[in-house]
Amino acid sequence: MSWNTYYVGDGEPRDVTLADPPPWRTFPRVPDQQAFQPPEGLTDAVNAALYLHRPLLITGSAGTGKSTVIEQVAAELKLGPVLRWHITSRSTLPDALYQYDALGHIHSLRLHQTAHQGRPAGRSRGRGRGHARTERPQPVDDIAPFLELGPLGTALLPGDQPRALLIDEIDKSDLDLPSDLLDVLERGEFEIPELVRHRLRQVQIRVWGEKKRTRLVRDGHVQCTRFPFIVMTSNGERDFPAPFLRRCIRYPMPAPTEDTLRDAVVAHLRREVPDGGPVAQLIKDFAERVARGDSLAVDQLLNAVRLISDEQAPTGARRDRIVDLLLRELSGG
Repeated sequence: MSWNTYYVGDGEPRDVTLADPPPWRTFPRVPDQQAFQPPEGLTDAVNAALYLHRPLLITGSAGTGKSTVIEQVAAELKLGPVLRWHITSRSTLPDALYQYDALGHIHSLRLHQTAHQGRPAGRSRGRGRGHARTERPQPVDDIAPFLELGPLGTALLPGDQPRALLIDEIDKSDLDLPSDLLDVLERGEFEIPELVRHRLRQVQIRVWGEKKRTRLVRDGHVQCTRFPFIVMTSNGERDFPAPFLRRCIRYPMPAPTEDTLRDAVVAHLRREVPDGGPVAQLIKDFAERVARGDSLAVDQLLNAVRLISDEQAPTGARRDRIVDLLLRELSGG
């Protein structure tokens, strides 16, 4: 099926068979850890963070692989599925530690009270003459169904192996969030006030990302035994306070070069790049634009290379127009 037979713009219905997606656009997503090529010095920074049990703060422009690092580390060290905390301006530390559905809990209590209104005190249910018994009241303050650990709270659960946690784009957070993190990053513990005051000393709580899995929390206190492997990413859009920075191992992602871009294309597209031709020229032009300071992401290049190297891709002026569309600078509209 050629490129021209997808969308034509004539409003006529037609059967269409789309091309297979690129490897990085298949669903459900399966991380390809072997495709990531760590730049010089990154493995040392990762190992320092693991050895010292400190968070790793990676700074760099969009699309340089900052958030891919943790997938590769978690796969190599068998740390389990990566926990993810995507930061926005509304993100808060309590939400990352645990979430309590107070309204849902109140609604459940009201439903229970409504269902039992008007029921005579001491009402019994008979199982035959001489076997009457009083109905046992059910507990109405079960808080467990309304609590769930957040990604950071789940990462701080005790265990033999550390969990891997990605705190993505922390520079987009509220100004106070990095400072709010200091105590948790230093002590590796937190409390759930609703459980500290609860009548039960031990409560099973759902963990982040696994709705049917629970972990036991005692006395409302969570304390890690292995500090999680935490990767925090930043696009370099703001400065962080010194007390926060001194608790991190910091690594700046280098700007991609023609050689590293060529390696990325080979790894992701699983095809060799000839020394000459349109793909090699596209990589060279992309590297030059990055060196001039243009805001571009590597996945933009991968999209363009995939398109122009397909046998049924458009050619000539139309291809150039589409490539320009794919490689528009990120800082523009």
